Amino acid sequence: MATDWSGEHMAERFAGRVALVTGGGSGIGAACCRMFAAAGASVVVADRDAASAAAVAAELTGPAEAVQVDVRDPAAVEAVVGRVVERFGALDVAVNNAGISGSGTPIHEIDREVWERIRSVNYDGVFHCLQSELRVMVPRGSGAIVNVASVMGAVSGRGSAAYVASKHGVVGLTRAAAMDVADTGVRVNAVGPGYIDTPLLSAATRDRLDAVVADHPVGRLGTPEEIASVVGFLASADASFVTGALYLADGGYTTH
Repeated sequence: MATDWSGEHMAERFAGRVALVTGGGSGIGAACCRMFAAAGASVVVADRDAASAAAVAAELTGPAEAVQVDVRDPAAVEAVVGRVVERFGALDVAVNNAGISGSGTPIHEIDREVWERIRSVNYDGVFHCLQSELRVMVPRGSGAIVNVASVMGAVSGRGSAAYVASKHGVVGLTRAAAMDVADTGVRVNAVGPGYIDTPLLSAATRDRLDAVVADHPVGRLGTPEEIASVVGFLASADASFVTGALYLADGGYTTH
């Protein structure tokens, strides 16, 4: 489904704002970058894959910059946030989207290395980003952070213990951070996408994809643009009284 971000209201929604998006080189992250750019923001596209980040930044309208970062490295994250402030003078919005998929292995068979890898990206990475972003936003008394969790941050599934644990952790971090800074003018929320048509699903078999679609009452996968629209709402002044929330955008996945 196409999303129109060209309307007059959208074009001014983030005018003069600076947005940082991790995992911005593809999928939901790239859609968020395009949405923010269309809405008037300066956008920093951060991704572990430097070429993908550069490709997305090159297509954006308005000021944009690509940076390479591995969110597992707190020093690297701190450096990126510092670079954003140095380059653009502020950090108004952050979308902590970088993440990897699960292993499809029952919990008693998960390899320790796989567990650590999923946790370090999906959970520790968000923690590192939150720390660095809040250190900039809290003293200024303004800012909005959106963590990309998952529908699996609200429910569970077979063979997904590491992924489910990491995404439940993101929801917990979101709520804890929101409480810690609620009186500072900074808001922290999370979006919980259902299954989205992104590269993370590219390895799935046709039968697996059909089964996943069947789990969504709307009868289809979501699109990155649909999730970016929810992110845009949570990051905007339209959500000024929303903090500590998990907004599910799951095609009805959790209704059954």
